Amino acid sequence: MCFSVTAQSDRYQLYVVHEDHIKNGMINKHIEADKAILKAAKEYKMKGMEWLTFQAEDNRVMYLSPIANFAELDKNPFEDLKKKMGDEAFEKLFEPFAETYTEHGDYILRLDNELSYMPDGMTQKSEGGNYRELTFYHIPPGKGDQAEEMAKSVKNLYTKKGSKVHYRLYKSGFGTMGNYFMVAVAAKDAASIEKMRNENIQLLAEEGKNLFEEIEKLTSKQEVLKGHIKPELSYSTTN
Repeated sequence: MCFSVTAQSDRYQLYVVHEDHIKNGMINKHIEADKAILKAAKEYKMKGMEWLTFQAEDNRVMYLSPIANFAELDKNPFEDLKKKMGDEAFEKLFEPFAETYTEHGDYILRLDNELSYMPDGMTQKSEGGNYRELTFYHIPPGKGDQAEEMAKSVKNLYTKKGSKVHYRLYKSGFGTMGNYFMVAVAAKDAASIEKMRNENIQLLAEEGKNLFEEIEKLTSKQEVLKGHIKPELSYSTTN
């Protein structure tokens, strides 16, 4: 499952993120409901909507859908499927979800091409695997410019040293509280991430240590979310 950035001349790729917080013991039922929607989308060759599914270890599920601009938010992304299936059958697809989550919502993330470090090309697909470690760097009010400069410094250092830790940097957008940068790193599994991290610390040496100490001082909070991309629960019109 691959969502390449289509507008290579633009700095940002926008994503609508739908996030579900799943009740304990209900993840399997939630997955079955996901599979039913995916089956219908494939059967009716749904157009105008695609998504990449991320399942976190804390029972959060996120669906990332690329959009070209904010005008697309005025459209019903499932309109094509609804017309092809009919209202009644379409509505039944979503009924099981009501029992599976405690809360859900939508927001915008902006993939920043310039601040991401992807020397092999910008893509959501990784040769390393579907494991993801997402680090949220929360930025205090008035510190946005400093955070931007630090992100540039990190990318410059990684580029100079030829770091093997590739990452995509997303910025919070419409619908999120506060301001944060989210850095996504892909690997085969948790052990692979840890190995990459330790090797990277050695590679960046004192220069890297000092830079990350500055980031620690600048940010108000850092959070790490771990999980897996789920290709079997994702939908692309190109596949």
